[in-house]
Amino acid sequence: MIILGVDPHKSSHTATAVEARETTTIDTIRISSSLDEYRRLLQWAQRWTERYWAVENADGLGHHLAQWLIGHGERVVDVPPTATAKIRALSQGGRRKNDPIDAAAAACAAAIRGDSRPVVVEDHTDALALLDERRHTLNRHRTRLLNQLHALLRELIPGGAKRSLSATAAEAILLTVTPCTVADRVRVQLAGDLVDDVRRYDRQLTDNTARMKQVLDEHATSLPDLVGVGPVLAARVLAGTRDPMRFPTAAAYANYTGTAPVQVASGDYDRHRLSRYGNRDLNSAIHSIAVIQIRTRSSTGRRYYDRKREEGKTAREATRCLKRQLATVLWRTMINDIRARQPAPDRQAPAAA
Repeated sequence: MIILGVDPHKSSHTATAVEARETTTIDTIRISSSLDEYRRLLQWAQRWTERYWAVENADGLGHHLAQWLIGHGERVVDVPPTATAKIRALSQGGRRKNDPIDAAAAACAAAIRGDSRPVVVEDHTDALALLDERRHTLNRHRTRLLNQLHALLRELIPGGAKRSLSATAAEAILLTVTPCTVADRVRVQLAGDLVDDVRRYDRQLTDNTARMKQVLDEHATSLPDLVGVGPVLAARVLAGTRDPMRFPTAAAYANYTGTAPVQVASGDYDRHRLSRYGNRDLNSAIHSIAVIQIRTRSSTGRRYYDRKREEGKTAREATRCLKRQLATVLWRTMINDIRARQPAPDRQAPAAA
């Protein structure tokens, strides 16, 4: 088996062929980032019938090449840069670093089956990840505009505006302001511009939510049926999870989300502490769902939370327990959705006697 490690860059890609068993370098090629050069790379690789590709950072600079290779029937795995760095540190090359060495390190990391993962064709979860990233950007810009609007209103009216400020509320406040100086007139004009900008971001956020809901409707999911899970949080959970089948158990998924407590034990000392690892975006989404369920008194999550409080746990500890349970519920729901979308096996009718 030949592993073709790839060290991708913006303008060029370097590939190194490594024999899987002996992890010895066979050949190296460097191409520029273009479709013609992609074809030349594939032609170079076709000398080995048993092969697969190990692309470093296939979600980043290697994304386009990895997806192109998959589209041409190639098998591709993603190797994180941290894994190639570990291989270089353990090698005999004195931690030298160049493109062929990085490509060979990616192949060696895949050979020892370390942190590599299979790369698949993009699906609806990738689309939801793009929409979720766009929503984060819109929210950051909107918050920055509201902070600027707060600062101007604080200089125009006594005490300023309330923290929960909206474009409509800010416009109503501006109608009550009578500027007396040139500076105040400019402040009112700038505040009006900011109100228009906030309204524009509000429209974009509404459109973003509608697009998320459209993608969710096209790929049936029952996540929104859970209490506290709307289109935005459902999209965030699916985008962060990608393929739930890659987690063998609910415990593995909880560990990935950072909701599983970390055991700290030595001798007679044994306790569990909060995990600060895992996918923090997923952890944040699960925390939001937990808070909503705690506030919804008729929900199953609230009843579970109350039982933990009755056991003597603090509010924070009970919330952590609920988050761990929610990770299991979310994982099972996504697994059931995938199984429901799979076609049922054909059953042949029994032959007549």
